Amino acid sequence: MKNRREFLKRSALITSGLVASAPLLANSNSAKGGDINLPGVIFTDDVQGKWDGKAGSHVPKVTVDGNKVTLVTEHGMSESHYIVRHTLVNEAGKMIGAQTFSGSDEKAVSTFELPAGCSGKLYATSFCNKHDFWLKEFSV
Repeated sequence: MKNRREFLKRSALITSGLVASAPLLANSNSAKGGDINLPGVIFTDDVQGKWDGKAGSHVPKVTVDGNKVTLVTEHGMSESHYIVRHTLVNEAGKMIGAQTFSGSDEKAVSTFELPAGCSGKLYATSFCNKHDFWLKEFSV
């Protein structure tokens, strides 16, 4: 790869693919039948793994207002440590939207418009260049 930023962007895209397939993986792998369970790959409020204590600044906060979903990751942004990407994925694994950030961005905030008739579980993701991939499951 040409540089670290290109590597991080590619990593974020690959990780987004994991989220897109997560509902399928979860249904076949989870003892709870439906929960995403990929320890060491996907981190959540409840499963922080090696990043215990980091959820507050890495799990995206979700706000739903009509057909708009806003994701905010309360994380500092600098060239050496920042949120690389947000994605919003539906339960079927279809990406509703994605936004890539750089260390020079002031905040990691993104807004997506839900397609007409969208309901059920959605997955909001936040990818940090140092603390990996974080997921928030919610319903609309």
